[in-house]
Amino acid sequence: MHRRDLFAGAAALAAAPFSPASGQSAPSGTLRVGMTAGDIPLTTGQPNQGAEGNRFLGITLYDPLVAWDLTHADRAAALRPGLAERWVVDDSTKKVWTFNLRPGVRFHDGSNFDANAVAWNLAKLLDRNAPHFDRQQAAQAGLYTSNIARWQVKDARTIEIETKTPDAVFPYSMANIFYSSPARYAEVGNNWDRFAERPSGTGPYIGDKLVPRQRFEAVRNGEYWDAARRPQHERLVLMPIPDSLTRVSALLSNQVDFIEAPPPDAADRIKAAGHSVVTNAYPHIWCHQLSFQADSPFRDLRVRQAANMAIDRAAMVGLLGGMALPAKGQVNEGHPWFGRPTVDLSYDPARARALLAEAGFGPNNRVKTKFIISPSGSGQMQPLPMNELIQQNYREVGIDLDFEVMDWEALRTRRRAGAGAPENRGLHAINNSWAFWDPDIGLLGPAVSAKAGGNGFNWGGYEDARADELGLRARQTFDPAAQNAILAELHGHLVDQAMWIWAVHDVNPRGLSRKLSGFTQAQSWYQDLTPIRVA
Repeated sequence: MHRRDLFAGAAALAAAPFSPASGQSAPSGTLRVGMTAGDIPLTTGQPNQGAEGNRFLGITLYDPLVAWDLTHADRAAALRPGLAERWVVDDSTKKVWTFNLRPGVRFHDGSNFDANAVAWNLAKLLDRNAPHFDRQQAAQAGLYTSNIARWQVKDARTIEIETKTPDAVFPYSMANIFYSSPARYAEVGNNWDRFAERPSGTGPYIGDKLVPRQRFEAVRNGEYWDAARRPQHERLVLMPIPDSLTRVSALLSNQVDFIEAPPPDAADRIKAAGHSVVTNAYPHIWCHQLSFQADSPFRDLRVRQAANMAIDRAAMVGLLGGMALPAKGQVNEGHPWFGRPTVDLSYDPARARALLAEAGFGPNNRVKTKFIISPSGSGQMQPLPMNELIQQNYREVGIDLDFEVMDWEALRTRRRAGAGAPENRGLHAINNSWAFWDPDIGLLGPAVSAKAGGNGFNWGGYEDARADELGLRARQTFDPAAQNAILAELHGHLVDQAMWIWAVHDVNPRGLSRKLSGFTQAQSWYQDLTPIRVA
């Protein structure tokens, strides 16, 4: 997408004066963030660049109907009202959701946010005949909108959204859909390229300047509808810095104040300079999603189990300076969805060799496979050395692993295409780290087959009757406790089936300048930058 260097005039909309509470100074300073992404995420409303795009250009310029509570560090983030004050599903059909919208919300251009704006935004993502339909945004939102059948404006503050099938986890999907201004779109001549130059959402920041691949700048929205999230700094600057060592150097040389995913061996240097490294548990697994296409060796359960048992996870945790936890499945032990797997996939190279021998492989018939990986990206941790360790582990048990290395956004495009796409022919896994913040993304999407109504999360074409049955039950179970029990049963089954290769759980390290205060690292892939103060 063509994007110019300046969001003309946007800063003029920035805001009424801040009235500090007693004992507080007015917001000041610039918060400069070093992202792992290689480019600025899309600014039109549905960011690309994965969860990092949503983190930095989703919940900053824009808002969802259903939001995440990111104010706590001691428990997993939960849903809370966003642009919708409340929502309820119809008792009889379990498919019609009514969202009651928050009054008095305005877009950055001054126009009103209402139910018609919600309908217009759903059309830009789902209605290919709509004049404002945007393929780029639709591609980013497709995993969250795939179960939407239709929508209807009831009045200015009420919209109904009907799903194709009963979907108890639908509110989680709504936390990933963001709302652009129809008025701004008309103002720029009904052109998404021009909208990207002058974006208008309802969020706590207002776009000011964009230099593609270099920086994005936004200013504080002093009239933001949620007073508790009005930024405690005047300006936000986002810089794409995909190389981890370069990010650390930028922090140490005072070019940025906040960096994502510093390499573990840099933690001591960051602390010695007077800065801090913050970590916290969060719903994330560093994994390899497997192909079940006809040419994949991983169609054989024994090969999948061997590929898991061959990984020395303790060595990988050591490689990461202790900033990881060994994985025993998709979710971490102690999670409500962990369940009771009967197969232990822990490091056991002797058992891995035996399983490969049972599958017909040996010294003269080694497993030959190739994985798609990236050098960096949202949640990817330190993918090159981590994959090299796995490559070495595999070599020792009889698996010859090669890599196809590509940019993070190119990898995500390959993931959306699916393992059966021509461009993925001969590639048997994709190293796309994964979240389990909600049931759909974490378990149902990856495990449920296409014939059972699964969505694009199932990259490899995994198909299992038991997983399909449990997934359908979970999606139709609206009682949270009962749903958790079904999800635990599903997870135990997926571990036994070694659906993916699971390596480690991340602890989400970030480097913060000593000039910063007020940041709460939530147990989420999303983080709220607005409380941060810059000295």
